[in-house]
Amino acid sequence: MSLMGATASAVSERLSMERLRSDFAAVSSSISKLKPPQEFFDVRRVSKPANFGEVQSRVSYNVGYFSANYLVWVALLSVYALVTNLMLLFVSVFVAGGVFLISRLQGQDLVTPFGSFQTSQLYLGLMIVAVPLGFLASPISTMMWLIGTTIVTVGAHAAFMEKPIETVFEEEV
Repeated sequence: MSLMGATASAVSERLSMERLRSDFAAVSSSISKLKPPQEFFDVRRVSKPANFGEVQSRVSYNVGYFSANYLVWVALLSVYALVTNLMLLFVSVFVAGGVFLISRLQGQDLVTPFGSFQTSQLYLGLMIVAVPLGFLASPISTMMWLIGTTIVTVGAHAAFMEKPIETVFEEEV
C-alpha cells in the first residue's frame, strides 16, 4: 500500500500548479520565437539541395531557426492524430479527468454510500479501467504514425528550405 501511496503522491506532484506555471512560461517563450507564416512558407527559398552535405547544412540550420514552428507543426499533427483516433482521445480525457478529480481530494478518503475509498484505491481502480482501454485505443501505432509523419514533414521542409542569403555570406567569411 505504501508503494501505491508514493505513486499517487508522485502523480499529484507532477500536476502541481507551480509545475504547470513553469511549463506555461516555457511554452510562452517558445511562442515568442515563432517565425511568421510568410517566412516559414516562403516558396522562393525552396530548392533541391545539390548534395548530402548541403542537406545536412540546411537541416542543422533550419531545425534551429524554425524550431518553434516545427513544435507547432508537431502539436497540430498530434491533435489530428487524437481527433482521428477517438478511442485514444476518450482514454486520454478519461485518465486526465480521473487523475485531476482524485488529486482534488488532497489525500483524503472518498466517502460514498457504498463505502470509503482511499486515494491509492482510486488510482488503482482508474488504472484497472484505463490500461485495457488504452490497449484497445492503439497508442503505439498512433505514436509511430506521429513520429514518421513528423520526420517526413519536418525533414522535408528543413532539407528543401534554403538558408537566408545573409547566413551564406557569414559562412564564407
